[in-house]
Amino acid sequence: MKKIQEDRFIVSVKVGPKGQITIPAEARKMFDIKTGDTLMVMGDKRRGIALVKDTAFYVLMGGAYGSDQDT
Repeated sequence: MKKIQEDRFIVSVKVGPKGQITIPAEARKMFDIKTGDTLMVMGDKRRGIALVKDTAFYVLMGGAYGSDQDT
């Protein structure tokens, strides 16, 4: 893992046979990702793929999308 700045890094991960990746411990710590958390997978064919915690996604969207916690 290469730190770019104190709050940024870059790392490569491999996709397993079931399409799974492992999020490195440093990334989980930085973004407070814990077992059972839900992540949003967003993709754009030209720009790539991004993972965002669902709670952050709903805040960014200003409540335009509901969350599982609303049900």
